[in-house]
Amino acid sequence: MSAQLRSRALQEGRVKAPLRRGEAESIELHGPAIGLIEAQSIARGVTVADAMVKRAAVELVLCRPVSPGKHLSLCTGDVAEVEEALAAGRAQAGTALCDELFLTQVHEEVLAALKRKRTPAETPHLVDGDLSLGILETFTAAATLLGADAACKAAEIGLCGLRLCDGLGGKGFAYFVGEQDMVEAALLAAQRVIAPALYLGHELIPRPHPDMLRVLSE
Repeated sequence: MSAQLRSRALQEGRVKAPLRRGEAESIELHGPAIGLIEAQSIARGVTVADAMVKRAAVELVLCRPVSPGKHLSLCTGDVAEVEEALAAGRAQAGTALCDELFLTQVHEEVLAALKRKRTPAETPHLVDGDLSLGILETFTAAATLLGADAACKAAEIGLCGLRLCDGLGGKGFAYFVGEQDMVEAALLAAQRVIAPALYLGHELIPRPHPDMLRVLSE
């Protein structure tokens, strides 16, 4: 992604973090791979996280319940180790498995979106008026991350917002900004990698109004 587009699309540190518990919560991922097990049971989810870190030399960066009563276990580390951890987590989750994710060489836009924090008092303009806004919505956190990574790798866009599960009934969504053809390509790439049963939809807004963007960022 070009520095010019990044500076126009994003104001660093002023975009909503993906998970919230009171104030915005950020997630630091060091990679090169990440693995996520999304469980339908909180109790089973805790045992999943334990199984993952017992099986392989990975760093557990997220282990907590999210709405509506699901549990996320997210780890990072070397590719082979994360694969081993996911295998253990999948087996432990059993019938409580909701979704899972394995990503290597995660795009820098996704990594940045996961670690950003934003205070309620900040109301940034997310995009300039001559850019387009794309919104991706899915039924799981894992599907949202998968789609966001594919979108960023497929087109020159900025990932200016990412929300996972909390306050969303367990769903997730992501905002992309860029030239209209790039946003269209990004949304198409995201749709292609997400299982149809987990894909809720997407929308494209050419030249979004500043007032809408201001409200969207609150």
